[in-house]
Amino acid sequence: MPDMFKIPAMLEWEYADALHRTTEQAIGASEDRMRMIRNSSGDHEVAIPRHEVESLARAEGYYRGLPKGVRAAQLAHLRTLSDQLYPSLRIYLFDARRVFSSPLTVFGSLIATLYLGRHYLAFRDRARIASFSEHFDWLIREADITARELPHYLDTLNDDAERE
Repeated sequence: MPDMFKIPAMLEWEYADALHRTTEQAIGASEDRMRMIRNSSGDHEVAIPRHEVESLARAEGYYRGLPKGVRAAQLAHLRTLSDQLYPSLRIYLFDARRVFSSPLTVFGSLIATLYLGRHYLAFRDRARIASFSEHFDWLIREADITARELPHYLDTLNDDAERE
């Protein structure tokens, strides 16, 4: 899940032991990106593997040990963002068992980046940017949960997590 969608408590948990970035740096960068999206006149589309959100809700895998209250608040925050910023921000969830993608960002026809962990690999030539755009469009077309369906889906996940 992109850092810009994460609440401070989530970033504090996530970056507590990080070697490459402090918690304060992560929170600051996240807030800066969210401000950019809120103040932008353009549209933004995000595709996230569905299992990331489900693992968060259930405290599985990467999210094992994340307190229940933080998980519930994070899901509620993501739901609020999807409500407040739709349709200029559209978040889709795809099934990573059917379609796969490394984290990537496409900035129109100017640049495309591939996230490698500590670094981004940036591409500026039109053919590669077009290829990244086609890949992203494919993720959106194959999404199991569309931007319109996301709030209800997050409510269901949060309700299930509350019952645990």
